[in-house]
Amino acid sequence: MFSTHKSIFLFPLFLLFLSGCGYNKLQRLDEDVKANWSEVLNQYQRRADLIPNLVQTVKGYAAHEEKVLTEVTKARAQVGSIKATPELINDQEAFNKFLKAQSEMTGALSRLLAVAENYPQLKADASFQALQAQLEGTENRIAVARNRYIQSVKEFNTTVRSLPTAITAKIIGMSPKPNFTVQNEEDITKPPPVDFGK
Repeated sequence: MFSTHKSIFLFPLFLLFLSGCGYNKLQRLDEDVKANWSEVLNQYQRRADLIPNLVQTVKGYAAHEEKVLTEVTKARAQVGSIKATPELINDQEAFNKFLKAQSEMTGALSRLLAVAENYPQLKADASFQALQAQLEGTENRIAVARNRYIQSVKEFNTTVRSLPTAITAKIIGMSPKPNFTVQNEEDITKPPPVDFGK
């Protein structure tokens, strides 16, 4: 009889502990981070899928720009060689490698589009214009997806570091997630050179 009364008394305390420990909130926030990361990957994949068509179109007008075309193709191959899964966000080294590859892809695409500026016929080509519009739209989607990921990581990391959920997070092995960083932070803090010609 005593053990029945004791368990009846302890059960509500156990439920109260579970509701205040943050376990469910941690699980929900972890799923939000994973979902938002998957959307980032989806948009990067969309960009990677546009590149072969873009390279082929530019090659038709600017075949002698081999170096730039090769850089874009190489950057795309490097991005494709990284196994980008939702688990990537739990490995800081792999995450940094992914960010570096995407940064190199962005730079290569910028150089490719700069080359296009030198070819009026290419700029006027309807398929190039369509691809460029798709690429611009994809870059905007990447920015939105990254922002959502950043916000979900912020909420997750704040929760993981706050009491009492920090205790629960430690017990179940959850730690802060990595966030996007600027790859060349020193470069962007330097003022751009201004040259009005002589």
